[in-house]
Amino acid sequence: MVQINQVYYPKQPIQLTTKQENSKKSFADQLKHSIDSQISFSHHAQVRLKQNGISLSDNQLQKLNDGVEKAREKGSNESLMLMKDLAFVVSVKNNKVITAMKQDSMENQIVTNIDSALIL
Repeated sequence: MVQINQVYYPKQPIQLTTKQENSKKSFADQLKHSIDSQISFSHHAQVRLKQNGISLSDNQLQKLNDGVEKAREKGSNESLMLMKDLAFVVSVKNNKVITAMKQDSMENQIVTNIDSALIL
């Protein structure tokens, strides 16, 4: 029993418990990660898309994002990503599409400076 004006000495040390929310990322951190992990397009890739009349659906963009994550997990830096009749050279470390082309214009083309290829 503890009386007023008496020092209390617990039998076991008091341990601070952390809430689960503290061990998880904050909303701001999660949002930043989500934004940073979204693929972007270099100026060159944007010009190629426009020249070739290529517009990507949300589903195709999601496939590219998923492909970048898979390539990152395998340690890739620069990857060729093939999607139906489209090809993209992607900088995995920068989450950036470097160039894009249609399959019919890929004949006799050589893709260099890549360390992986994914079929999406």
